[in-house]
Amino acid sequence: MKTPRNHGGARASGQRGGARLNFLIIIAVLALCAYVAYQAAPVAFKASSYKVYMQDTVDKAVALGQGDEWVRAQLRSGGADYGVPPNAAIEASRNDEGRMTARVRYTRPITLPGYTYEYQFDHTVKSGQFLSK
Repeated sequence: MKTPRNHGGARASGQRGGARLNFLIIIAVLALCAYVAYQAAPVAFKASSYKVYMQDTVDKAVALGQGDEWVRAQLRSGGADYGVPPNAAIEASRNDEGRMTARVRYTRPITLPGYTYEYQFDHTVKSGQFLSK
């Protein structure tokens, strides 16, 4: 009984384009993921950095004896560097223990292919207890 020979690895004509199609689909999915990351990562990074700025601001306000209005002004003016929109809701208050609390809320649209994602930022910080005593 003779065994069929494989001449140079040739396959049936229907199988030749299958790998190419899979490759193109994978490249398209990877490109889409890279684009989404390119659009969303800077917004998330700036929001994370703004959280640190918020904490530093309330700690500084308590250490320097500043009031609520000063904290709101600092968070609003510094927010431009972190991509905070001018219409962000910024609240600041001092409680009975002398601790400062600040809350910032805003929504930023992130445009993706065929979809607009609404990034919701809502973060509250409190000054450290060691500063308020």
